[in-house]
Amino acid sequence: MASQEDTVSEYLEQNPQLAQWVPTLRTYCESEKQWAARREFILRNMEAFPSLEPGVSSSSLDKLLSLSVVWANHVFLGCSYPQAVMDKIKEMGEGIVVKDAPVRKTTKDGILSRGKRSATAEADAEGAVKRAKCGSNELDGRAAPWPGSQKSGPSPQAPAEHQPFFNRLYKAVAWKLVSAGGFGPNLDHFEILRSCVESCKETLTCVFVPLKDIEGLPAGRTQKEGHVCEIRCQSVYMGTGYGRDESAAKAMASKEALKVFQGRKVTVKICRRRFKGKDVEDLMLLDEQPRSQGFPPAISYPFEAEQQEEGSS
Repeated sequence: MASQEDTVSEYLEQNPQLAQWVPTLRTYCESEKQWAARREFILRNMEAFPSLEPGVSSSSLDKLLSLSVVWANHVFLGCSYPQAVMDKIKEMGEGIVVKDAPVRKTTKDGILSRGKRSATAEADAEGAVKRAKCGSNELDGRAAPWPGSQKSGPSPQAPAEHQPFFNRLYKAVAWKLVSAGGFGPNLDHFEILRSCVESCKETLTCVFVPLKDIEGLPAGRTQKEGHVCEIRCQSVYMGTGYGRDESAAKAMASKEALKVFQGRKVTVKICRRRFKGKDVEDLMLLDEQPRSQGFPPAISYPFEAEQQEEGSS
C-alpha cells in the first residue's frame, strides 16, 4: 500500500504545474516533516477554493495558506485558536497522518509535559494538542492574513503574556553577543537571533514582500526593486529590513531586531502602526530609547480578522 508521501509525489508528478509552484510556499524555517505535512494540507484543500490559481496572488490563496499555517502550528507547536477555527482546520486536516508528532499532556496540576504519539494514537487522537517549536508561520513571500482570536488586534493581556518569554530571550541574546565580542556590523545577525530564539524553544517568523507591493515606505525607500522582510516571534513584531533580495532583507531585519536588545531591557507593548493602508494595533518589542520617527508599515498582521468571510455570510 502506497504511503502518504508516495501518494503526494504521484499526485505532483501528474500535475507538473503544481510541482513547480508548491515548493515556493515552503517557509524558511520549516523542517522536512513540517513542510511535508503542510504541503499535503494545501494540496488536499485546493479544491475547496475554486477561484485559487497556482502562482496567482488572491484572497483564496491567502486564506488557504493562513489555514495551513494555523493547522501546522496546532499540530507541531501546540498553538490553539478560537473553537470555530479549530473545528475548521480539524476538518480540513482529516486524513493527514503526522508520525511521531510531539504532544503535550496536561497533568492534574496543570503542568504540560512532552511525549510522542504512536501510530495507533495518531489515528485515535487527530485533534490532540501537539508541541514542537512555536512560530513556523513564515509564508515565504506572502503576507497572508492570520485567522487569529482577536477581531480588532491583540488582547489587552497579550503584552503581559508574552513578556516572560522575551525577558528570557533578552538574557540569551546578551550572553550570545558577549561571546561574539559585542554587537557589530560583521556578525551574522540572523544566525545569532535564530539560535537565541531556538534556545528559548521558539522559532522566528520571517515574511518577505517585494518592495513594489509595499505602501507607506520610509523616505528613501521608494525604489521598486528589492524586498522587505519582517521578523516576528510569538506574533510579536521585532524588526523590518530592506534589501536587494530576500537574504539581504532578512539580514537587515535581524540586525534591526538585535538593536532592540542593546538597552537595559526589552518590553512588549501594543502600538499603532499602518497595515494595508489602515491603522491597526500590533504587538511590538521595544527598547527604552525614544523614537523620533514612526514605525515601518506592517507587512504581516497575525491579529487580522477574517472580515471577507464574515461579510459574505
